[in-house]
Amino acid sequence: QVQLVESGGGLVQAAGSLRLSCAASGRNSYTYAMGWFRQAPGKEREFVAAITWSGGSLVYADSVKGRFTISRDNAKNTVYLQMNSLKPEDTAVYYCASDSIMLRPTPPPPRYWGQGTQVTVSS
Repeated sequence: QVQLVESGGGLVQAAGSLRLSCAASGRNSYTYAMGWFRQAPGKEREFVAAITWSGGSLVYADSVKGRFTISRDNAKNTVYLQMNSLKPEDTAVYYCASDSIMLRPTPPPPRYWGQGTQVTVSS
């Protein structure tokens, strides 16, 4: 079992930046792939970014490429999402996720999820 706790959400103006953090705990959690999904009001949940346990492979949604950066610190068992050049359409609840296999935009969904953190970008 893996537990995930997100932090760092908030309200920011368009073109601003935020950094989300997700701390993982649980047996073997440090060996798991981690990533971020988001869900805007009235929309389906969508993939944002993912990183392997080694950090050697990164995947991004096209909508965030060049603006968001995912990274991890295995010593702290934490994954980060640096979000720059934020747009109002980035407004959503952001969820941290993890699994023993690499996270992808396609099913199956990850087994482990955090509680979510709200990101609101004002125009």
